Amino acid sequence: MTEADFKALIRTIPDFPKPGILFRDVTTLIGDGSGFAAAVAAMADLARAAGAEAIAGIEARGFIFGAAMAATMGLPFIPVRKPGKLPVAVLAIDYALEYGTDTLEVDPGAVGEGRRVVLVDDLLATGGTAMAAAELLRRAGGVVEEALFAVELPELGGRTRLAGANIVCRTLMTFEGH
Repeated sequence: MTEADFKALIRTIPDFPKPGILFRDVTTLIGDGSGFAAAVAAMADLARAAGAEAIAGIEARGFIFGAAMAATMGLPFIPVRKPGKLPVAVLAIDYALEYGTDTLEVDPGAVGEGRRVVLVDDLLATGGTAMAAAELLRRAGGVVEEALFAVELPELGGRTRLAGANIVCRTLMTFEGH
């Protein structure tokens, strides 16, 4: 599929969650069987080219893309979770949001020292969540040099922010406006 084909499967919802925002909803892509399969295959190809030894997905929609990619590639999947969801001792990181903070956690035993981990999420905006996830995976011993996203909103600067942490970003499609 081309970028235009993928973009045609993304629903845009104006003024959500607040006036002036154009929300890019990936659930319509996920709900299209052949479109979702093509997106997972394309992202898996990018992960293979990056030398992935594991796929880490950020909760929640990063789980959908990342777990499907890992299964397709026969690789381990590492869930990067919201707090309190893992039944083992975790590594955690707090990070800033537009209003307040949030926390991500990972099972350090799932990462593996020196393992090349490709980070996956549905959408790249400011890059704050991806930066926190990459730092967490690195603290657990992972080598994180590549991040994959289905959608990018380039004007919000996430790609530049991740590049500052030596992380290459690859996306299936970009949308101007946020």
